[in-house]
Amino acid sequence: MFETLCLASLFLVFTTVAPHLPGQHWLIRVWEFPRVQLVFLMVLCLAGWAYMYSIAPARSIVGLSLLLIGSVIYQCFWIIPYTRLGPREVSKVKQPNETRVFTILTSNVYMHNSNYQGLIDLVNKHNPAFLVTLESNDDWGDGLTPLHDTYPHRLACPLENLYGMHFYSQLPLDDAQIRYIVEDDVPSMQIELKIDGEPMTLYLLHPKPPSPTENKTAGPRDEELTLVGQEIADKQGPIVVAGDLNDVAWSPTTRKFRKLSHARDPRRGRGFFNTFHAKYPLIRWPLDHVFHTDHFDLVKIQRLPGYGSDHFPLLTTLQLTRAGESCESNSAPVSDEAPGC
Repeated sequence: MFETLCLASLFLVFTTVAPHLPGQHWLIRVWEFPRVQLVFLMVLCLAGWAYMYSIAPARSIVGLSLLLIGSVIYQCFWIIPYTRLGPREVSKVKQPNETRVFTILTSNVYMHNSNYQGLIDLVNKHNPAFLVTLESNDDWGDGLTPLHDTYPHRLACPLENLYGMHFYSQLPLDDAQIRYIVEDDVPSMQIELKIDGEPMTLYLLHPKPPSPTENKTAGPRDEELTLVGQEIADKQGPIVVAGDLNDVAWSPTTRKFRKLSHARDPRRGRGFFNTFHAKYPLIRWPLDHVFHTDHFDLVKIQRLPGYGSDHFPLLTTLQLTRAGESCESNSAPVSDEAPGC
């Protein structure tokens, strides 16, 4: 048991420092994802060391235990802001102004999933102003045809490589572009529209993850998020970023994106809202995101039930509270009832 605990402890300490090693290979960057699971395993190891110490006290046990305790504290530094113990970053609206409220439903449909009706039922139930589907191909485009009457304004980029994308809107689009920011086979969308007469920009993203079956490094994903973050920083007016970023909310890459773009995250102080993996509860983390500028406040955010995809859909309702104002970007948290900038 001693040898097993030693190996497990050293491995868990390695996973804590690995994301900060030089390089972008997936074997290094993958440890940014399961921080919650790693904390749980570290606590189990600490319990094992406590039992071992009660039998035969030793300095080596104390040393490894201290390393694990330090690792637990460090991992919690990243994840606590996304629990109810952390401060809330986005104000919640007490009395929504219905003319300035909109809902966006984002869903990675899993291309090989054919339960089109499952997603249609969720859309009909919640009636979002915008629907974003990721991993959607021609089959999904055809399967969601019953939504066309409700969503007359659409932009489609069906692909068979797991990176297709469709956008459905109840509101007219002033401009809509399909872009390939970094990789020629990974599209994104930039959409201009109006909420209650006020212009708003919507970025829809789905970069490839660092993994043995996709990109071997995190370089392209990190570059796309950096470029979009810099682009947002140079723009004025209300902006929303949504999609499956193939990155967890607490990773250094996403933190850098939010710092560059001055985007806020309505989940902070409210919960993880884990959207992946829908079929394996023990390996879940937040991969699907909705970020926004200071012009918005939160009405509601919730994870919806699954319908056969490996992702849960994410439903986010925002209010355009400060359109037309020059909000001073500020990453400092605000209280739940704060009026904003």
